[in-house]
Amino acid sequence: MVKRILSHHNIHTADHQKNNMTRRHSFEDTSLTDNRATSAPMIHNDTSIEDEYHHHNSKKKHSVTIVDVGTTELAMNKSNEQQTEIREQWSEKLDFLLSIIGFAVDLANIWRFPYLCYKNGGGAFLIPYVLSVVLGGMPLFYLELLLGQYYRQGAITCWRKICPLLAGIGWAVTIIAFYTDFYYNVVISWGLYYLFASFRKILPWSECNHRWNTPDCSTVNTRRQFLKDCINQFNTTLNNTIDLSSINSNEQHSFETSLFYENCSEKLTQLKIVSPAQEYFHLQVYRLNQTHNLSLENLGNINWQNLGCLAIIYLICYFSMWKGVKTSGKVVWFTALFPYVVLTILMIRGLFLNGSMKGIEYYIRPDLSKLNDPSVWVDAASQTFFSLGPGFGVLMAFASYNDFHHNVFRDAMITVAVNSLTSFASGFVIFMFLGYMSEVSGRAIKDVAEQGSTLVFIVYPEAIATMPWAPVWAIFFFLMLLTLGLDSSFGGSEAIITALSDEFPVLRRHREWFVGILFLFYFLIGIPSCTDAGVYFVELLQNYAAFYSIIIAVFFEAIAVSWLYGITRISEDVKQMLGTKPGKFWLGTWCIASPLFLGGIILSGLIHYINPTYGKLTDPFYYKYPDWSHLLGWMFALSSIIFIPAVAIYQLLIEQGSFVMRFRLAITPWKERQRNQNPDIIISTNHVLKKYVSEETI
Repeated sequence: MVKRILSHHNIHTADHQKNNMTRRHSFEDTSLTDNRATSAPMIHNDTSIEDEYHHHNSKKKHSVTIVDVGTTELAMNKSNEQQTEIREQWSEKLDFLLSIIGFAVDLANIWRFPYLCYKNGGGAFLIPYVLSVVLGGMPLFYLELLLGQYYRQGAITCWRKICPLLAGIGWAVTIIAFYTDFYYNVVISWGLYYLFASFRKILPWSECNHRWNTPDCSTVNTRRQFLKDCINQFNTTLNNTIDLSSINSNEQHSFETSLFYENCSEKLTQLKIVSPAQEYFHLQVYRLNQTHNLSLENLGNINWQNLGCLAIIYLICYFSMWKGVKTSGKVVWFTALFPYVVLTILMIRGLFLNGSMKGIEYYIRPDLSKLNDPSVWVDAASQTFFSLGPGFGVLMAFASYNDFHHNVFRDAMITVAVNSLTSFASGFVIFMFLGYMSEVSGRAIKDVAEQGSTLVFIVYPEAIATMPWAPVWAIFFFLMLLTLGLDSSFGGSEAIITALSDEFPVLRRHREWFVGILFLFYFLIGIPSCTDAGVYFVELLQNYAAFYSIIIAVFFEAIAVSWLYGITRISEDVKQMLGTKPGKFWLGTWCIASPLFLGGIILSGLIHYINPTYGKLTDPFYYKYPDWSHLLGWMFALSSIIFIPAVAIYQLLIEQGSFVMRFRLAITPWKERQRNQNPDIIISTNHVLKKYVSEETI
């Protein structure tokens, strides 16, 4: 049953109209007239709130007190009336939907999914991917939204109320989100750097005549000519009947059908010939000059252009978020929708490129034999998890600003569907351009297809540079990257801001200062990433800051909710919010499928773990990280999840009784603890109302 407090200003009012008259304070089951934010579930006992006390010589004042539990702020006004600060809410329901879509659809949809689909069997990869979404990603996504909307608080406070034993989950996921922002905004600043560079008649990464270029720089046409000459040389030597001498090197076609293509392609790779796009990123955006012996120990000088772009990104983030979700909720109307406009434009343009159909064929051509490879299933599971993004505390934070009865189920299903379809559609765009690049360069798609930052900052820009009106397409593309990244950055920052503000309410009262100090700290941490060799620092953070730690944290989330908090409790919570209990599918996935899904990713990652490097061994800018950096990376990763066992041990120590009794008390949810401590208490996720009687003899 849902209780709503009709008014607060009458709580301490005494009726003095008649002597010896019964004083009664009642709570009506009606909604607030000014704001629905205080609508929340309450747990009732059999004790009536209404009490009558009669005495022929005295009068007794009865009053009801709202006990501050962290969700709401209490203050006394001039008339000694207790006031409650209402939690901020989204201005529009679509603000929330677009915010979670913007968070879920990020750079990984562009730079990771298409490559994984191509590598792992094309269309056949959709089988493990869809199963991973349905059995793992979607249930976890929905679960975190439910918890955030029910408890209406950030991750730290929310997990302390769900399961005190595993309250460290809240701290762990908040710190992981904190670490992720150390490098994620730096990557976004690269997109801004490229966007500024695109406002030129000739793109700076299209030619080898700039001051940063080296003698090893080679344009697309030069590399194509090398392949043609190499294949002709093999033909002449072996008297092969295939003659390519009559082929114009400017014609767009691939040499991959030649008998000697693999030999010549390998020879081209061994020569470590560098493209202008590679040199632009490594020698202009960064300054990885091989003669300077740059490394993690010697990062070099600060690149002021990079630092300026990073400062602009943080200014955008600050002025989008400083006033709360009411401002960020409006910004996402542009940042969440604009990428789809650009994606549509690029898809239409890609259809008319030479080789686009070849690229699509490589992308979706099914190879069912790949399904026998366990790594394909692991790739599908990890892509699903990191794309939807449960566990960072973002979904919990966003949902906490919803109306209590908001249909979060509908929004969860829409977001999961949009995220998956965006990943699949972006693959068509990417591989249309890769097919085009294959034809232009003469190389096979497998030799031009990449993933990660290499795809979006080297391969794709080089393909765009060969097109007519290249600057226009570059501006569209990097604007899309910028908006995709900013959405996710907003989400990660809001998770931290909400979690800490709910745990320490003073921060919420000074949100503008808090957000400003937070982003200033991020900016200072980002300075090493803007040095000559800062990309080494960024890649190290990317490899260790979140991958294993976030999966472990979410694994404990699934255990905490399904097996400690319990399916019965979560079912009742959902019924109070949405009117119906979750079906057997959701209960089964939360209890069994999701923990197995996460456990499989963790085990596979640990079994197949190898120390990361920067680039491939054959890359001109290859860098092997020193051993101490891997040790530091693992310490960095463990520094967040260490809160889970540390808080659990602390919680067991502060409880009383035998170990079994301590454990039982430590897994008892907050609302049941409050009810057990005082039967005369009404518990709400927004308020705790405690009845007490004080006597005054008049």
